[in-house]
Amino acid sequence: MEFPEARILVFCKAPVPGKVKTRLAQSIGDAQAAQLHESLAHHCLQNLAGARVAPVQLWCAPDAGHPFFHECRDIYGVELHEQTGADLGEKMSRAFDHVLAEARQCVVVGTDCPAIDAAVVREALTALSDGADGVIGPAEDGGYYLLGLTNPMPELFNGILWGTQDVLLQTRSRMIGRWRETATLWDVDRPEDLQRLKNSRSHSRPEAAWPVF
Repeated sequence: MEFPEARILVFCKAPVPGKVKTRLAQSIGDAQAAQLHESLAHHCLQNLAGARVAPVQLWCAPDAGHPFFHECRDIYGVELHEQTGADLGEKMSRAFDHVLAEARQCVVVGTDCPAIDAAVVREALTALSDGADGVIGPAEDGGYYLLGLTNPMPELFNGILWGTQDVLLQTRSRMIGRWRETATLWDVDRPEDLQRLKNSRSHSRPEAAWPVF
């Protein structure tokens, strides 16, 4: 384990049709959208848990009771935790508070970005270990796919317009201290992202495990 005193938190919703990938579901249907969501989650966990960069925790919504989360725990050896809070910001803030009470660094990622791998998280944890107060991974849609901290910063999460293209700008305006940014990556959220996902999969190494749908 490269960073045993750090934690990687993977935020994930249960793959319930009609509750995940709702924008994509308008073109591919609820069932296939849920299948894609599940595949993206497996892809993320395989990349991060298998690399042993730092211990990985799976933070589950609406709770940790769905069989999918139990399957992930058994396959990848991750700890299960429940997200709590009124919105995404409160859920992330509470998760950081909980984990940073014991860990030195904490990185939160979602499962929507198929390009997240061990190298990206290693870069973030290295920056935090070298003295950065925070690390953020910008997403092309105006949000972010990664956030890393060494201490809780509740001001990053209050009053943010979650799910809009202003999330990154609003978060940047609240950053205090020394910050680093990782590369800008893309999420799978819209119908046009599916072709990009197919292209990425076809150009990857044969042994690479890319999401299928």
